[in-house]
Amino acid sequence: MKLVVQEFLTLDGISQGPGSPDEDTSDGFTRGGWFVPHLDEEFERLVGTWLGEADAFLFGRRTYQNFARDWPKMTDHPFAGILNGLPKYVASHSLTKAEWTPTTILSDDILAQVAELKRQPGRELQIHGSAQLAQSLLAVGLIDTLRLVIAPVVVGQGRRLFPDGGTPAGLRLVSHRTTPGGLSVHTFESTGLPEYATYGADA
Repeated sequence: MKLVVQEFLTLDGISQGPGSPDEDTSDGFTRGGWFVPHLDEEFERLVGTWLGEADAFLFGRRTYQNFARDWPKMTDHPFAGILNGLPKYVASHSLTKAEWTPTTILSDDILAQVAELKRQPGRELQIHGSAQLAQSLLAVGLIDTLRLVIAPVVVGQGRRLFPDGGTPAGLRLVSHRTTPGGLSVHTFESTGLPEYATYGADA
């Protein structure tokens, strides 16, 4: 399976708490819900297309617990059948019980277990949110594709998907589009380490 990250970001790179003010208030974050005002029908259809490519989902603990709390109750939502029905994996050294079935907890050598999942037949193993997990997997070269959805807002506070001191990564833009609500959607493929050059240097 191809490992695909789907992440919502602000213009200043924040990935924390896009869905509501109380989604993730850790570390004193008070500006959640910044993504919701920019949602529109075109983006909803695009997300449905992405979900249609999934054969399994991979989450970090915090995102998993949020999804597990909400999605089993949203049976009328058009995405509910996919999210509730497909296999789910959660990377956590502290979680011991997962009631959102079918779920498997990855708790030992998580990187090795994710690498093994990628070797299984299928289309996409999708990570939704779970920025800290995505960071660690990108650092060791396990991410194949990033779908980054950038909202036209600067919040000035919160956790960034790409923090200072992170591992460098080269990416290739394969598609981009905008939605009527102002969302900028970029799809990148991982290319290994970045290339560096000097402007104007002789070939």
